[in-house]
Amino acid sequence: MQTEFAALVAIDWADRKHAWALQISGSPERETGTIDHTPEAVEVWASELRLRFGGQRIAVALEQSRGPLVFTLTKYEHLVIFPVHPTVLVNYRKSFCPSGAKYDPSDPRLLLDILMLHRDKLRQLTADTSETRTLQFLVEERRKLVHEKTRYSNRLTAHLKMYFPQALAWFDEIGSNIAAEFLERRPSLDKLQRARPATIERFFIDHNSRDRERITERLEQIRKAIPATTDAAVLTSCSAAVAAWAALLKQDLAAIATYDDKIDALARAHPDYALMNSFPGAGPALTPRLIAAKGSQRERYETAHEIECYSGIAPVVASSGQQRWVHWRWACPKFLRQAFHEWALHSIAYSQWAREYYEQQRAKGKRRNTAIRSLAFKWIRILFRCWKERKPYDEAVYQRTLDAHRPKKQPSAQPVELQWKNVAGLSKIVVSEA
Repeated sequence: MQTEFAALVAIDWADRKHAWALQISGSPERETGTIDHTPEAVEVWASELRLRFGGQRIAVALEQSRGPLVFTLTKYEHLVIFPVHPTVLVNYRKSFCPSGAKYDPSDPRLLLDILMLHRDKLRQLTADTSETRTLQFLVEERRKLVHEKTRYSNRLTAHLKMYFPQALAWFDEIGSNIAAEFLERRPSLDKLQRARPATIERFFIDHNSRDRERITERLEQIRKAIPATTDAAVLTSCSAAVAAWAALLKQDLAAIATYDDKIDALARAHPDYALMNSFPGAGPALTPRLIAAKGSQRERYETAHEIECYSGIAPVVASSGQQRWVHWRWACPKFLRQAFHEWALHSIAYSQWAREYYEQQRAKGKRRNTAIRSLAFKWIRILFRCWKERKPYDEAVYQRTLDAHRPKKQPSAQPVELQWKNVAGLSKIVVSEA
């Protein structure tokens, strides 16, 4: 049974002004208007609705599940938000306008139609706990910083290959803090060779690279190195670019370290930390992401399949007539899918059954990522059960369950005996029936 609302409102959000349409329950009339995108304007609009309808609940549909407008509206208790996926509105519009023409002022009315006629298909936005949402935002932003680190590292590598390729061999990872600081100080071979060996040696020791043999090897390579090019244009431009990218990389690494500290503190204080940390391959990086993926609202998901579909791990089956096509989900939270994918990949090194299952999938001819998603599909089911029951994962218990359900090998109808016999001067195994 659907909840009754005093009014239904649809908002087509924009960067500067939001268009809205309102219909009072039981009335065929519709009102329209706009709101400026400022906290003060939204406050006035929401307060007017509260006074007009005596604080009764009002359903609000909009094309966001998070964002500036959603964060602004969630503080008003009388507004109940129903996010509508943008694809839903696009396809709904096409059903009445096959030409594909789009007229922005009509979008609030279409959203209002969806809210009125198909509210049973929409899910009310219910905010998770403040701690869980903070963790969700932090792990997502941290991942963006990691992507930036990869981008800076790739740019450094590309530029160094053009004029200073020796530097790539002196560091295990060009995206490390020691490499970034080294290249920021001495972005060219000329500057490096003009430095005193003792200064370079002190640099490596100060940055926790204290292997004397390796330091000596580096110093010798620096002494013998010759420039890859003598083109002044290349040397000047590339060394300037490397110094700039190295400085940005240093800032990014410092930001990642700050995020790690905040995420670790929040994750360890979360009630589900011990539960999520019990899973093989979770570790300090993925445990907070698993907490953020599941959230704290146990009533949000009724089955593990709902999470598998929402996260994009479960494939989509498209069929028409006698044709059937299985493909992966395109419309899903990419960060959530990535979290489950990476966790399944890491679990292979720590879980016996996960490793065996992955090898079985590969033996069947499945590609690497497909096999990992298949493993993630199974892990989500296990994680869901533990999460619902608030019980940590136990590898031994699950392994016993697998062994109990594993089909027993049936003895052959007629026992056979293997024997070694000499055939044409060669020893070979022959089968003799008992």
